[in-house]
Amino acid sequence: MSDNVIEIDNLRVFFDTEGGEARAVDGLTLTMERGRILAIVGESGCGKSVTAYSILRLIQRPGEIMEGSRIVFRPKEGEPIDICSLREDDERLYGLRGGKISMIFQEPMTALSPVHTIGNQICEAILLHQDVNKAQARRAAIDMLTRVGIPGPEKRIDQYPFEMSGGMCQRVVIAMAMACKPELLIADEPTTALDVTIQAQIMGLMRELKDEMDSSVIVITHDLGVVAQMADDVAVMYLGQVVEQAPVVELMTNPRHPYTIGLLRSLPSLHLDRDELPSIKGSVPSLTDKPSGCPFHPRCEFAREGLCDTGPAPRPNRVAENRFSACLREAELPIKDLISDEH
Repeated sequence: MSDNVIEIDNLRVFFDTEGGEARAVDGLTLTMERGRILAIVGESGCGKSVTAYSILRLIQRPGEIMEGSRIVFRPKEGEPIDICSLREDDERLYGLRGGKISMIFQEPMTALSPVHTIGNQICEAILLHQDVNKAQARRAAIDMLTRVGIPGPEKRIDQYPFEMSGGMCQRVVIAMAMACKPELLIADEPTTALDVTIQAQIMGLMRELKDEMDSSVIVITHDLGVVAQMADDVAVMYLGQVVEQAPVVELMTNPRHPYTIGLLRSLPSLHLDRDELPSIKGSVPSLTDKPSGCPFHPRCEFAREGLCDTGPAPRPNRVAENRFSACLREAELPIKDLISDEH
């Protein structure tokens, strides 16, 4: 039996816009082992959040998950579920959302209803997915608020989101997501707009809850500092595709795709002897006018004419144990020379 909690194959999510068909996610393939923390990283617009929303089937018009896409969720008990094949009115889909799979949305103040108390919102999730009464749900909500570090949870449970700070609201969102003990937690930029001290607390809290409840976590972020501190594995996305996937230490010390190398070289370092940080030249192409061949080749200093700029986009290939890269010239990259001068 596979030990993967989620398997994504050829995921394509297109948006019908006035400027043409925007291919936000285009042929994404990704697997995640159970019990680990996977970080999905990349520049803004690369399809990270769209991928997360697709797992819960939250893509709305004009977006559409195209035929041939597969997202297989493997629960600890029961048969695997192809989420893409479920109808919108399928009870299994309602059971997954907030039950087996939960999500921490990017902005806590917009994720929480301003006209309902935090207790009502957490209890609603518990009552929907568990066979308990209102009194039991309230006790469970207070217990969850205590576990996420909310002081005075018996009083806080009857307060509204606007009566709390951003860090407190983020803890409430985490409590709501973890209340039903999900097998998979998706955190979309969970530390956005929080100061660095609160960021560290939130990341530590998520890891503690993940270990305590034996869950798996997908973290969507563009912050490689968060990745280094929290993740076990990393998937690097560019223009709607995964271009590299590896354990976090191996990816940080020995990247195998030019885009990953560019991201790592642009990090601040005490060893830099220059006034400006290196940057990746150019910008992300339009989703409605993607280049042929490797999507990164217009910005890549290692692109070879006639190889990297023709044909379909390359799919990630296994380059070592638990390592995948979509670079056609991966074996030729002078990786040690590229990263030794920067870090």
